[in-house]
Amino acid sequence: MILTAIFAMGLYLAVLVLVVGTAFRVVHYVRIPVPLVIPTTPAPITRTGVVVRLLREVVFFESLFKGSKWTWLFGWVFHFAMLMVLLEHLRYVSEPVWLWIVAIQWIGLYAGIAMCLGLVGLAVRRVVVDRIRYISAPSDHLMLLLLVGIGASGVGMKVFWHTDIVALKAFVIGLIRFDWQPLPGDPALLVHLSLVIVLMLIFPFSKLLHAPG
Repeated sequence: MILTAIFAMGLYLAVLVLVVGTAFRVVHYVRIPVPLVIPTTPAPITRTGVVVRLLREVVFFESLFKGSKWTWLFGWVFHFAMLMVLLEHLRYVSEPVWLWIVAIQWIGLYAGIAMCLGLVGLAVRRVVVDRIRYISAPSDHLMLLLLVGIGASGVGMKVFWHTDIVALKAFVIGLIRFDWQPLPGDPALLVHLSLVIVLMLIFPFSKLLHAPG
């Protein structure tokens, strides 16, 4: 029960820091005055055009594609695969599990592998590309390692170190309902959750905050 309490409190704290910290930073950015409006040409002149362009950037990373094909490939694969992984993980917080979540469960393993491959590609880029290596800080490499660790430990539990997902879901649902249930003590799961907690704690204060933008 001590292990359950440690991770329960850690996850509560991580969620609090993630939500409050991210909200604070976003509000702070919104309030920063913009002294100059610098249009990027060719710019759309209608609201519909702006929405379409924004969707192209958010969904397809259009500007990144124009700038660097390899960076676009690894970045897009990572982000899309991570989205699939997050959607697949919704089964742990929904009861009963929604039908469309059940339908995408088979994607989880492949998305996890793709996520790791995308991250490895981005990590290699920071080492082998001179101009990227020059501007990369140690925190950039550590952030990629943290994300790789989360992805690799998740894939590992799918393939090698299986955990009791029924008990894990009971633990997660118990956190939501403030009715704690025992957390499985599998080492791979504990490593995975620990890395997730670390990510949530540092997210609002890292370069990963580009996500809400």
